[in-house]
Amino acid sequence: MAFSSVSSSSSSAAAAAAATTYPRGLFPLRHRSGFLGILVLVLLLFLSFQLVIHVPSIRSAVSLWLFSDNQTKREGPGSCPGCHNAQDVDNADKTIAYTDQDGRIRLFKVTTREFMSSSIWKNPLLHKDTHPVAGTLDVADEQLLNTTRSEVSNLSSTGTLETKRMDPIKLKREVFRRKRKEQRIQELLQMDKEVELHMQNMATNSSRNFSNKVRASYNIWRLEIHHTNTDSTLRLMKDQIIMAKVYATIAHSQKQSDLYVLLMKCIKQSKAAIGDAHMDHELDSSALERAKAMGHALSSARDILYNSGEVSRRLRVMLQSTELNIDSVKKQNSFLVQHAAKTVPMPLHCLHMQLTTDYYFRDGVIKEYFRDASLKEEEDKAKREDKSLYHYAIFSDNVLAASVVVRSTVTHANEPEKHVFHVVTDRLNFAAMTMWFISHPPLPATVHVENIDNFKWLNSSYCSVLRQLESARIKEYYFKAHDPSSLSDGNENLKYRNPKYLSMLNHLRFYMPEIHPKLDKILFLDDDVVVQKDLTPLWEVDLKGMVNGAVETCKESFHRFDTYLNFSHPKISENFDPRACGWAFGMNMFDLKEWKKQNITGIYHYWQDLNEDRKLWKLGTLPPGLITFYNLTYPLNRTWHVLGLGYDPAVDLAEIENAAVVHYNGNYKPWLDLAVSKYKPYWSKYVDLDNSHIQHCYMSER
Repeated sequence: MAFSSVSSSSSSAAAAAAATTYPRGLFPLRHRSGFLGILVLVLLLFLSFQLVIHVPSIRSAVSLWLFSDNQTKREGPGSCPGCHNAQDVDNADKTIAYTDQDGRIRLFKVTTREFMSSSIWKNPLLHKDTHPVAGTLDVADEQLLNTTRSEVSNLSSTGTLETKRMDPIKLKREVFRRKRKEQRIQELLQMDKEVELHMQNMATNSSRNFSNKVRASYNIWRLEIHHTNTDSTLRLMKDQIIMAKVYATIAHSQKQSDLYVLLMKCIKQSKAAIGDAHMDHELDSSALERAKAMGHALSSARDILYNSGEVSRRLRVMLQSTELNIDSVKKQNSFLVQHAAKTVPMPLHCLHMQLTTDYYFRDGVIKEYFRDASLKEEEDKAKREDKSLYHYAIFSDNVLAASVVVRSTVTHANEPEKHVFHVVTDRLNFAAMTMWFISHPPLPATVHVENIDNFKWLNSSYCSVLRQLESARIKEYYFKAHDPSSLSDGNENLKYRNPKYLSMLNHLRFYMPEIHPKLDKILFLDDDVVVQKDLTPLWEVDLKGMVNGAVETCKESFHRFDTYLNFSHPKISENFDPRACGWAFGMNMFDLKEWKKQNITGIYHYWQDLNEDRKLWKLGTLPPGLITFYNLTYPLNRTWHVLGLGYDPAVDLAEIENAAVVHYNGNYKPWLDLAVSKYKPYWSKYVDLDNSHIQHCYMSER
């Protein structure tokens, strides 16, 4: 070995030096060998110390020489700039440590070739500013996840490493979480102060509105949890009554008088316990006892009388009888709803009477109202024909409803002085309508009230509807119960027998140019609408040459032409598309210049004459409107007109809030007790509750 050769050569050299330095005669032979041994020991210690110091530096120099020699042989497009000999670097291992989601320390090894995809070697020969920038930690983690193939070591509490296969799903999930966290941090840093304040206010309001009443009454740790909104016991008792009736009829037919009496007694007691209850908590306190007694009676009856064929036959008879009762109740309900819808409430009738009395028996204050109205007559007359103003047409016999339409429109108008309302009513209500708007003028807007009987051109020779209303067939249809098409036969829908279809006020919408011959555009409003926004932008809508601007009502298969018209009739099927979209009356912008050009009134008369026998459509104004304005209607944005508040309790409240006009079409008008309670405030807030007549009529009713 090299170490031993060095030691022997050193010993011989020391001995030779000692011989030349010290003569043999000066030292005895026995002392010479001991001295040489000490000298050799000192030399060995010195050489060992030198080896300990210089061997690591020698090995490092050798490795550096080998590494630089191999690096010069590896050149190509894949080598890093500034690195010379890096062939052996590909085989070098790097150990990476990280902490997993459980808090344990994990290690894994990766070769330099694998690590280079997510790292950049630093070239010491380049300037500091010219070094390529390393990728982000997230990109490195993702690349490392895709390239790693090493073993993972788990550091246990005793310090031993247990090698496991690395779970890439967990690592990928961790990388995703880190990205999401950094993204959320960036969003929060860029968040506007106003948005942050809004979020804080929302959180504060949410905490204030939090109710813990449910927690107080419902607790999972309680042994008895009370469900107050269940009806299981109620349904059980009703089922028991049904079966008791079946067995009672069988017992009566088989002369089982004792059992019959027992069952009838249980039925009576169960009905008394149920009463008017709709839920279990509304039942009488004796309900459970009655249910148990009924159960015992039914068990006895089943043991004595049970016969499957007889029981099933009795149940079928009961089912048929119940269906007949349901049909009768439905028809009665329909009649009562229609009757309530077409009757005038007592407070509304009272208001009309009070206003009519004021109109004809004028005291000092009323005379002042009329004097002011007469002074404004000339000025108002010029406004009624001014094409530059915004004109509205309202046909109504309901003073309160017309006042709400006018008041809500003027309230939201940007320039109310430019709005002119043309109200037409019948002879019976003309005095009340006139008196209301004289004593309550919606200043600075203008209101002009007209009597339909003053329209001399509106007669049976010109108007088809008036001519038909004079026919005996129509009178039979409306006023004779024994007519073959009467309600008793159930062949017609009751809603078409509403007297409003007999009123010419309902058909005046087809005579707009005759009523307003000097106007170019006019907005028609029904008396059951409420205006919630400024409507003047409607006059700027380009109707594209159409006559009628309206909101379409068709949704999928609903409210299309086949819903309103009889397409089994050849006249209808040949001229119209059954899938054409329907639209709504109630808020319609009419171009009167195009109306005259297209002869709309003549088209209406033609189809109205064809429908004298009511074979094309039932009574009403919408079906002839769909026919008359077919391919002449421009669809407006749905936010202009939201319908359904008079029949549909499920209209979206957000749509109602954003609508320019809301329409109470249907039987549940807002001035009736039938009205849907949650929709009524949209209408009632425009009622003038300070008026003495309204206070008198409505307060006395209460």
